[in-house]
Order: sequence, then C-alpha cells, then structure tokens
Amino acid sequence: MAALAAMVAAQIATGLRPQDPRLTTTVVVLLATGALAFAAAAYTPRRAAGAFTAAVAAGYAAEWIGTRTGVPFGDYRYTDVLWPRPGGVPLIVALAWGGMGLAAHAVARRVAPRGRLTPILAGALALTAWDLFLDPQMLRLGLWVWAEPGPYRGVPLTNFAGWLLVSFLVMALLDRITGRPAADPPATGAEAVGTTGLVALYTVMALMETTGFAVVFRPPDLLVAAAGGLAMGAFALLAWGRAWRR
Repeated sequence: MAALAAMVAAQIATGLRPQDPRLTTTVVVLLATGALAFAAAAYTPRRAAGAFTAAVAAGYAAEWIGTRTGVPFGDYRYTDVLWPRPGGVPLIVALAWGGMGLAAHAVARRVAPRGRLTPILAGALALTAWDLFLDPQMLRLGLWVWAEPGPYRGVPLTNFAGWLLVSFLVMALLDRITGRPAADPPATGAEAVGTTGLVALYTVMALMETTGFAVVFRPPDLLVAAAGGLAMGAFALLAWGRAWRR
C-alpha cells in the first residue's frame, strides 16, 4: 500500500514535470514494487517472484527482438533517454511488463475466473488496454521513435497487435507459475488482500492516466484519455463488480 501511495504521488509529480525521465522511472519502480508485494500475498512470495521474473524476461525478450527485427510491434527504436539499457532495451521497460502484467492478470482472474484460455485472453486485452495510454505518453517524452508513425497519435496499429500477442504469452506464463486453478473458490485472507491490491493498482493506473491526458498534460489529449480510460476502465469495473457480487 505504501508503494501504491508513493506511485500516485510520483505520477502527480510526473504530470507537473513531464520532461523529467527520473520521475517516469520512479513510477515504474514503484509500480513493480507494489505489484510484487501484492502478488506475494496473493500467491506466496516464491510464486510471485517467479511470475514477476517470467513476465519481465518475456517483456525484455520481446522488446529485444522487436528493436532488431520489427517483429512483433513494428519498426521502432529507443532513444538515449532511459538508462540502463542492456542490449539496447531500457531495463525499466521490462520492469513495467512485470508490474502491469501481474496487475492485469489479477484483473483477468476476477473478470473471467473460469476456463483456461478465457482468463489468459482477458488478461492480454487488459494489459494491451494500458498501451493505449503508454505509447502516446512515451512518444511525448521522446523515449522511443517509430520509423513510420501510425494513425493513433503516431502509433502504428501493428504495435497493438504485437502487444496483444506478447501479453497473451505473459498471461499464459503467469497463469502457469501462479498455479491458480480456474475453478478455485473465492479467495480469502491474505490471498484476497493481495488480489484486491493488484486490481486496485490497475484501477489507480487507469484513473491517473485518464486524468493526466484529460486535464494535466499540456496540451491535453481527450482522444487518448477516452480510449485508454474506457478500455482500462471497463476491465477495472468488471473486476470490482465481480468482487462486490461475491
């Protein structure tokens, strides 16, 4: 909870000082820290660490391949703003895959608790919804550049197809490692607290990004605020709705 509160404070600071890359790094580190702590309560520390590591590794591998081949996201490259950059991929980017991957996975398990493929697909869509905010914001900050700008605030549509593909892989890994069967009864105790914390993290990110693009960033961008807010907001509302019905 402390990491989540600090992340909100850092996001507010980022809105006030959008050109400071250290604040962006701070937000991601706090995101990853909070997600890992909540996941440790939800699944046990060992499984949480394994799941987080797998998501970070998958995200890093996808970015490493993507910057060299253009697959699966499209032709892009990172600028020199974010460091460290082992292999040309900023480490903070891989941490973001891990942190939000855990949060989106928890949301998916609330939205689609039954079946094998349905929760994985729901998680992939929930994680890809975040990129409706992420890519336009990072382009504003000059953190990466597309070879050929696309129709969504300079982002090509191939990027979202790639995100969906990689997110599906990340969700499959998380589902496997956390070992949560599809037909589990409602979580209780520490598990319930951890899962709720991950859903809260996803919800806070949706609210902060929507507010940022709608009223804080200069110039504001109502298109991105609406697209990202509706996409992430829908998953957040569905997740909270299922929790309340329980």
